[in-house]
Amino acid sequence: MKDSGTAHAHFGWFKRRRQMKPDDITVVDSDMLKRAVGAAALGNAMEWFDFGVYGYIAVTLGRVFFPSNDPTAQLLATFATFTVAFLVRPVGGMVFGPLGDRYGRQKVLAFTMILMALGTFSIGLIPSYQSIGVGAPLLLLLARLVQGFSTGGEYGGAATFIAEYSTDRKRGLMGSWLEFGTLAGYVAGAGTVTALQLVLTESQMLAWGWRIPFLVAGPLGLLGLYMRMKLEETPAFQAYAEQAEEREHDKPGWTELFRVHWPQLLKCVGLVLVFNVTDYMLLTYMPSYLSVTLGYPESKGLLLIIIVMLIMMPLNVVGGIFSDRLGRRPMIIGACLAILLLAVPSLLLVQSHNDVLIFLGLMLLGLSLVCFTSSMPSTLPALFYTPVRYTALSVAFNLSVSLFGGTTPLITAWLVRTTGDFLVPAYYLMGAAIVGIITMLTVRETARMPLRGSPPAVATEAEVKAFLKGDKPITVDATLPPLP
Repeated sequence: MKDSGTAHAHFGWFKRRRQMKPDDITVVDSDMLKRAVGAAALGNAMEWFDFGVYGYIAVTLGRVFFPSNDPTAQLLATFATFTVAFLVRPVGGMVFGPLGDRYGRQKVLAFTMILMALGTFSIGLIPSYQSIGVGAPLLLLLARLVQGFSTGGEYGGAATFIAEYSTDRKRGLMGSWLEFGTLAGYVAGAGTVTALQLVLTESQMLAWGWRIPFLVAGPLGLLGLYMRMKLEETPAFQAYAEQAEEREHDKPGWTELFRVHWPQLLKCVGLVLVFNVTDYMLLTYMPSYLSVTLGYPESKGLLLIIIVMLIMMPLNVVGGIFSDRLGRRPMIIGACLAILLLAVPSLLLVQSHNDVLIFLGLMLLGLSLVCFTSSMPSTLPALFYTPVRYTALSVAFNLSVSLFGGTTPLITAWLVRTTGDFLVPAYYLMGAAIVGIITMLTVRETARMPLRGSPPAVATEAEVKAFLKGDKPITVDATLPPLP
């Protein structure tokens, strides 16, 4: 290993217990923590508000932006444009991640908020195909590229921001609000479109009504930008920046990221795989599975999914509390085991054509998903050291989402059609769960412990004294990884 000064530049804060002093421990400002969590969750809500709006209004968008008398072709073109955003997400992560690790999380998150709002707002301003011809779908594609690019830096940055602002004892609870924002955004988007469809006629919806939910993103973006600009940089990044300021040339780059941290990157990809396959299977594919594959009324299927998400929202916060008390490993491994045991029974219930049994099947999957959504925002940032956290999390997360999460509805629908087996979604979920169990068995428990490369974080001065007198571990890893 290189000398300790260089090692610290690469891995951030690292001390032995005997070296600890009161000034080494971060006392978190509770008011600033609440504002940080709110600002980060709002950005995630905006992302999924757009996701919900685009999915629910896809048929109308196809008629507005694409030239065809075939509704199926229009719908496919609309979803193809939607998929493009997933393809560009890793690029966004590769750009915003290093910027966040070099210049700070707060600045980059403010910029991603601007891009997200502009991308979504601009869709509401694009003229129809009848007005400007081929320019309409091209402008829609450009707006989607902007959205996908900004999203590439959003989740990794938001999860990092909350994790680094939180106290060690309540990082799971604080992180759970990030996915609370995800569910809230999706419900708000779906609810907005549903309300417009009830109030407006089909011709009004086609002429101008579809623009309303996209234009709402403008004011929401300004609110989110204001909230993020009022925040200070995270204490963990400040501690690292002060230490590494004099060793600019020793800061880790792409070479060190993949040579030194590749095991953690692979673990992150594996955890994001099971998390997002479950997420997209339930929230994105199930409505289509119910209506197209099983012939269940579309409106009733969408309503059931919305009810499941509304129930999941408070349970997500409860799950965050449990992840702090029980640990991340029991929560995530338990969820994977639940999927292995319940995936087939859940799908059989969904196929019953009985409203109550369908809801029960969806809810069983929702409860398993809650264990992921409540634990992952605190688990994933803890995999990485402070100097590379934003970059590593953004790259691994978006790569996994693009390859496995975003493709789940498409691959599952193709497999069901090809094999004729309506239980394919259950088998797909079970395969992802096996990957999740194997991955989580290699991950060290990080609940109630300081983040890698960050000093301990507590809520009060009294906790500082108790921490120094206790024997609680101050680092996840006993030694720093060797540098190449």
